[in-house]
Amino acid sequence: MSTRTPLSRVEGLGAAHDGVRHFWRQRVTAVALAPLAVWFAWFAFSQIGADRSAAVAFLKLPFNAVPMGLFVVIAAIHMALGLQVVIEDYIHHEGHRIALLLLNQFFAWIVAAASLFALVKIVL
Repeated sequence: MSTRTPLSRVEGLGAAHDGVRHFWRQRVTAVALAPLAVWFAWFAFSQIGADRSAAVAFLKLPFNAVPMGLFVVIAAIHMALGLQVVIEDYIHHEGHRIALLLLNQFFAWIVAAASLFALVKIVL
């Protein structure tokens, strides 16, 4: 016997009314990062011993700039989702938890924005 209402069972929502959205967002970003991480590792290893101009020339090509932009944005989202779980699980003081969750989001957005800004400056 379940204590959940029929509507709750149909909608798949828990007490937080969020369902499994967070779970799926984290899994989808992880799957998206898999090929992008392989591409990024190839890029990083190909630049060993190269000078700055070679890396800039590599990133100026659209088929290299786009995966780099995607890697940065998706990695920032994935990082924020993962750290959110850690904060929610291990920070018990409500005020500290809220402050850290806000800082987590701000940090992820700032890292993504600064990285994309640098990439745009390279490309243009």
